[in-house]
Amino acid sequence: MKFNKSSNPIFNSKGFEDAVYSRTDSDVMTVNGTITKTVILTLLVLASASYTWVNQNPILMLVGIIGGLIAALITSFRPQSAGITAPIYALLEGMALGGISYFFEAQFGGIVFQAVTSTIGVLFMMLFLYRSGIIKVTQRFKMGVVAATGGIALMYLINMVMGFFGASFLSLGNTSMLMIGINVVIVGVAALNLVLDFDFIDRAAAQRAPKYMEWYGAFGLMVTLVWLYLELLKLLSRLQSRD
Repeated sequence: MKFNKSSNPIFNSKGFEDAVYSRTDSDVMTVNGTITKTVILTLLVLASASYTWVNQNPILMLVGIIGGLIAALITSFRPQSAGITAPIYALLEGMALGGISYFFEAQFGGIVFQAVTSTIGVLFMMLFLYRSGIIKVTQRFKMGVVAATGGIALMYLINMVMGFFGASFLSLGNTSMLMIGINVVIVGVAALNLVLDFDFIDRAAAQRAPKYMEWYGAFGLMVTLVWLYLELLKLLSRLQSRD
């Protein structure tokens, strides 16, 4: 029995698709349980981000970036361990975000508050659009978001390769209207990924996925939220640079 796919690569892992379904009510994934886990991960991110922000230690940020990537990969390939690795990921990712956020705040006062509130606003707006049925998650809709997300990933990869040769068309210094437009599109795609994540979690819970998938589902949703927040930070910084 298979889960329906999401464009979030975390939710597309083989481990998530091939999970063995539990049969007892106390041992199955629920939407409320996933929400609780998401709140816990969010609090862990905020706690470690605050610590890095106060200490202003670039080493902590570097550890968070590398460690968060490792924790994310482990969780993706071994979802059964998500109860342990997802909180570790949240703590490490928070360390990275704390350093990155401080960097932006030092250049653009108040930008972090704007990015955080914008991320929360987008989250609840997309949840409303999904729950109200205004946005229907059809197969065509999924394919469109998956294709757009894949295109963005390819663009990131090309930009990274170009960076090795001293060129980067996605650099923060690029404040052209074209780059701002691209940034807006990326934010939009990240927001649409939230809709797919909501739908995926709903379907997994309805299909009685194992209890540990609550942590895994919360982890996947957190990955999307982190992506959205970072893209909003970049968008807001470009807009302020043009003022």
